[in-house]
Amino acid sequence: MLRLYTYFRSSAAYRVRIALALKGLAYDSVPVHLLRDGGEQHQSAYRALNPAGLVPALQDNSATITQSLAILEYLEEMHPEPALLPPSALDRARVRALAQAVACDIHPLNNLRVLNYLTGQLQVSDAQRTAWMHHWMALGLEAIEQQLAHSPQTGQFCHGDTPTLADCCLVPQVFNAQRFHVDMAPYPTVQRIAAHCDGLPSFQAAHPARQPDAC
Repeated sequence: MLRLYTYFRSSAAYRVRIALALKGLAYDSVPVHLLRDGGEQHQSAYRALNPAGLVPALQDNSATITQSLAILEYLEEMHPEPALLPPSALDRARVRALAQAVACDIHPLNNLRVLNYLTGQLQVSDAQRTAWMHHWMALGLEAIEQQLAHSPQTGQFCHGDTPTLADCCLVPQVFNAQRFHVDMAPYPTVQRIAAHCDGLPSFQAAHPARQPDAC
């Protein structure tokens, strides 16, 4: 049985929940509250599982996989149907590039530990913290919008008419942007794809509001 260490609002965990739902894989959800008691991810029991103190972590029997993109790739290799990567190498590279534009360019700069450092050690104001988040989200979303809007390979989803790893990453990022009141008007293609995904049962099942630890 798969076991996912998750937090309902974590966009990285949200990516994995989407992939698990798309592949129809059952799993046990183990909530790791990132705020309660100073953050349960810092407790020794969880650090023994994932020394980085981040979510998600996926256990598959005795193996533990960390980092959301590594987990997505692992699920794709272990459970290749339905495929979340297209068949050709060039198309797979495009999907991975879109996924990494979220996971490597946008998300790390707006991760909770970065935001806590800004307001804690650097003593920035709440307004400055929000401005930081909006800046990096807008910069990344603009690049993704251009890639999607100008490519004939973009369909109902980021790549064609079936969901891929790119959609697993894009939808949680759009959720985060909306949660923090980023103006999404400049990104119509991003919005269209995210709205289409949000209408599908697998994406709905993975939504933060539907998680057992949602509060």
